[in-house]
Amino acid sequence: MTNRFTKYQVATSIAVLFHAIGIIGILFFDENFFIQSTAINLLGMFALLVWTQNEKNAHFLIFFLAVFLLGLAAEISGVNTGAVFGDYTYGNVLGYKIKGVPLIIGINWFLIIYCCGISINTLLMKAINHISSNTGTKPMALKALSVIIDGATLAVFFDWVMEPVAVKLHYWQWGGDGAAPLYNYLCWFAISLPLLGIFHFAKFDKQNKFAVNLLLIQLMFFLLLRTFMK
Repeated sequence: MTNRFTKYQVATSIAVLFHAIGIIGILFFDENFFIQSTAINLLGMFALLVWTQNEKNAHFLIFFLAVFLLGLAAEISGVNTGAVFGDYTYGNVLGYKIKGVPLIIGINWFLIIYCCGISINTLLMKAINHISSNTGTKPMALKALSVIIDGATLAVFFDWVMEPVAVKLHYWQWGGDGAAPLYNYLCWFAISLPLLGIFHFAKFDKQNKFAVNLLLIQLMFFLLLRTFMK
C-alpha cells in the first residue's frame, strides 16, 4: 500500500503549522512563551531537514559539522571581540550559551546555509535541464560559482529580513543605535561563501523539496512579524 503523502509534504505541513502557531502566539497571545520556544522550533526544523535529506553520508555529516562549527566560531568571535558582524550581544531566550553564544545558533547557521544552497541548486538544475533540452548541452561550468555567490546573496537577504524581528524578539541586541550595521551583512556574505563552497563540493544528494519550502516558510514568518509586530 503506497503512502498517501510524501515525506516532503508531511514535513512542510508540520513546518507551516509550527510557524503559523508561532505567528499567532507572538502577535495575539503570550509573546514570551512563544519566544522561549524558539530553540525547540529550530531543533524541530533541523530534525525535519535531516529526515527529508535522502543521502545522509559522510559528506553530508562533514558539511553539517563544518557549518555548525565555523558558524558558531564566527559568532563567538563576533560577540567577544566585535571583529565579526559588529557590536552585538545575545539575549537569554535561545538557550545554553558557549562564550556568550547560544549553541542553537550553530544549528541556525546550518538551516540557513543548507536551505539557501538547496534552493539555488534546485533553480540552477531546472535552468540547466531546460537549456539542455533545447540545445543538447549542459552549461555546468558556472554552476559552482552561481551556487556559492547566489546562495551567499540569498543568505544575506534572509538575514536582512530576520534582523529587525530578531531584535524585537530579544534574540540579540546591537550596540549603537540598535540597528544591524552594513558590516554585519558584509560578514554574512564573506562567511557564507566558503560554507556554500563546502555545500557545493560535498558529495551528497542536493534535491530536497522541503528545504526550499522551509526557506519560503521562514521568510514569510519573519516578513509577517516584521510587518505587524509593534
